[in-house]
Amino acid sequence: MTPEPASICLGCWQNLHLPIPIRGPFSAPFRLFGIKPSRMNPNTCTICEMAFSKVMKARAVTIDATVMFADLRGYTALTQRIDQPALTSLLDAFYDDCASAIWRYDGLLNKTIGDAVLAIFNFPVRQEDHALEAVLAAREIQQRFSDRREELTRNIVFGEEELEIGIGIGIDSGMTNFGEFGRKHRDLTAVGTVVNRAARAQSVAKTGEILVTSEVRNRIGGVISDGGHDYELKGFREPVTLFHA
Repeated sequence: MTPEPASICLGCWQNLHLPIPIRGPFSAPFRLFGIKPSRMNPNTCTICEMAFSKVMKARAVTIDATVMFADLRGYTALTQRIDQPALTSLLDAFYDDCASAIWRYDGLLNKTIGDAVLAIFNFPVRQEDHALEAVLAAREIQQRFSDRREELTRNIVFGEEELEIGIGIGIDSGMTNFGEFGRKHRDLTAVGTVVNRAARAQSVAKTGEILVTSEVRNRIGGVISDGGHDYELKGFREPVTLFHA
């Protein structure tokens, strides 16, 4: 975890042993050349962003990573009930809370997909305990939304029909392919079973829940006490055991 915004790029320092300033007075000359914090992780810089984008165009790499999907529940139903400014405000708060938590624990905010986000931990900033970092980020996301829920839903008229507004999260760890995929349209992202399992875990998580796989639970020791439950996940022939984190 990086408790405060890093003053030098963590990616350049880890991979190149170069102290590239991204904040503070020493960063000013670098900004003249377009070197600034990355939009996917502001503790890395645009050099890292450019470097791994160019490398991935040539090849995909296999990395040990933790993948997290977080989805804003109730958003589709809300689109039929409240005006666009209120919807935009809710989605902005969701994205901002996710980004703050993911970046605090050195994750990469890889994608925002409608009312969901995809985050990857252990790339490009390497972390020995990336599964734990992802779980802590997920807990912070849930806590942030819980703290702001009343404020965010103050002007929403729910009516007689019960409507849940909250976040469901799924997390898995393991070997993952990361690269740019596609020919006519290239997309820098992670693919593979770990990504699919995290996405499916998120899809069955209820509002306010964080569901993690056995691999995540085993990697973080006694942090999770839940005994686990078997879920039928779309695309998986056998039931998958998931744990509440």
